[in-house]
Amino acid sequence: MGTACGAHAVHDGYTDVLYVMLPLWQSELGLGYAAVGALRSLYSGAMALFQIPAGSLGDRFGAGLVLAIGTVLAAAAFPLAAMGHGFLPLALALFVGGVGASVQHPVASAVVARAYHGVRSRTALGTYNFAGDLGKMVLPAATALLLTLLPWRTAMWALFAVGVLAAIAILVATPAADRGARAAKAPAARAGTPAPVKGGFRLLLAIGVIDTATRSGFLTFLPFLLAAKGAELPTIGLALTLIFAGGAAGKLACAHLGARLGVLRTVLLTEGLTAVGILALLPLPLEAGLAVLPLIGVALNGTSSVLYGTVPELVPESRRTRAFGIFYTGTIGAGAVSPIVYGLFSDWVGVTQAMLGVAAVVLATLPLAVLLNRAMSRHIAGE
Repeated sequence: MGTACGAHAVHDGYTDVLYVMLPLWQSELGLGYAAVGALRSLYSGAMALFQIPAGSLGDRFGAGLVLAIGTVLAAAAFPLAAMGHGFLPLALALFVGGVGASVQHPVASAVVARAYHGVRSRTALGTYNFAGDLGKMVLPAATALLLTLLPWRTAMWALFAVGVLAAIAILVATPAADRGARAAKAPAARAGTPAPVKGGFRLLLAIGVIDTATRSGFLTFLPFLLAAKGAELPTIGLALTLIFAGGAAGKLACAHLGARLGVLRTVLLTEGLTAVGILALLPLPLEAGLAVLPLIGVALNGTSSVLYGTVPELVPESRRTRAFGIFYTGTIGAGAVSPIVYGLFSDWVGVTQAMLGVAAVVLATLPLAVLLNRAMSRHIAGE
């Protein structure tokens, strides 16, 4: 559990450092919003493309080794970006980083799901999800601070060093983690696994796709919205820290909330509040907007804990690694496509109007959550 949470913190922190770097790269390279979205999407697209192969490699060669190699590759994106000059070298660096980042979610999630079962699995996966947001709070804020002290190309090497140290720690901790996973697997097999809920996984995946597209689109263009309100780079770093702090609290709280209230009520609550929060942010001045960001973070990120934690309830254990791979492929793929779509939309109508579109799209999760709840209720009634 500790290895999985640590890997999640580093990888998610790396992923969200991009939100700090994108405005800087836009300024240096003279990029439009669509090009900015394309860079973000390239990283996410590479991450989505290799989810299922990464899960298979984890099963074959061991979680620790694959996680360590993926961590080094994810970290390598930053010095590669620093050594290159121009859009294409930057795009190549982000592709390499995305391939490395693809490893963490399916491998680490499967390890946690094997170690915990039933409602405990939902709570444990929510805690694992929460660990990712700790990385999102620390690394982007630290990078924003570092950029005020060092040239950005030098700062990228410091991020690489963090990844190398994390990979070494993963390798050292792997034997204990693997033994724990194997020990937990035997009693789980004796206890049996739940039958799949007909259509449930597809509905859960659809909710996850929309939720991730909303989050990725909002976070990609939030720095530009704040810049239009007068925010400078350190303030943008603070803003991301605030929203990720709220997100971390939301993921942990919603993991427990989802276990008590169920998927339907939790999704209705978090996604509804996400739309309301985005709409409230748009007209506010910078200072008031910063105050609202932690609340938006709670709602924006809280849904994912419930979604990840529900996967083991919908598929048998023998299919969970593949199910997690498919789930993350779909959700991260949505995170890859949405910045391009919202980038084109922003070039056409402006960032503020694009944010209105984000708020509208997230509401599509509500009827899907109702359908998922009905499917799970029918399944329980039929047992």
